[in-house]
Amino acid sequence: MGLFITFEGIEGCGKSTQSKALKRRLSRRGFPVLLVKEPGTTAVGRVIRRLLKHKLEVEIDPITEFLLFEVARAQLVAEIVRPALKKGRIVISDRYGESTLAYQGYGRGVDVATIRNINEVATGGLKPDLIILPDLEVEEGLLRKGAASANDRFEREKLSFHLRVREGYLKMAHADPERWLIVDATLSRREISETIWKRIQRILPESGY
Repeated sequence: MGLFITFEGIEGCGKSTQSKALKRRLSRRGFPVLLVKEPGTTAVGRVIRRLLKHKLEVEIDPITEFLLFEVARAQLVAEIVRPALKKGRIVISDRYGESTLAYQGYGRGVDVATIRNINEVATGGLKPDLIILPDLEVEEGLLRKGAASANDRFEREKLSFHLRVREGYLKMAHADPERWLIVDATLSRREISETIWKRIQRILPESGY
């Protein structure tokens, strides 16, 4: 099996930037690496992403929203992630199951235990080897997004929603420090990348590829 690394975090935390930077760094060193995005990457995921993320004149119930994310996740794992891991590749995912726990669980109020159970079904029990959480204040994250937030359903949510999401992330991370890496997202991009790289080196295969 390969190595499964996920990036989580609130809006504007820089997780997408850092996930791409990590992919480039691993590729330059000869590691077979694949970057995927949730929801997205698969045809099913892209359709669901448009429905969930973009500004549409439709109301989506929190339970419906949660289940749509799980559908996209199930397809991504079955179609791309698990086959890549079986080939020994390193898979980096921009969001995974913990996003649903944070946003739909802590943020929307959907029962966290129910989300964990459905996550288990959707992923076949596949869990990340490492979860990277660039963390910063909610207000700073939303400020970074700026005008880009106008067409995103989640970024347009009230401040209280985003505060609950961040609280959920930190609660999960502190409960499982062996699998989570919290990084100060107010540092420079280079400093964040170096912090992540130091942790990644601890779990990379010694023999390389």
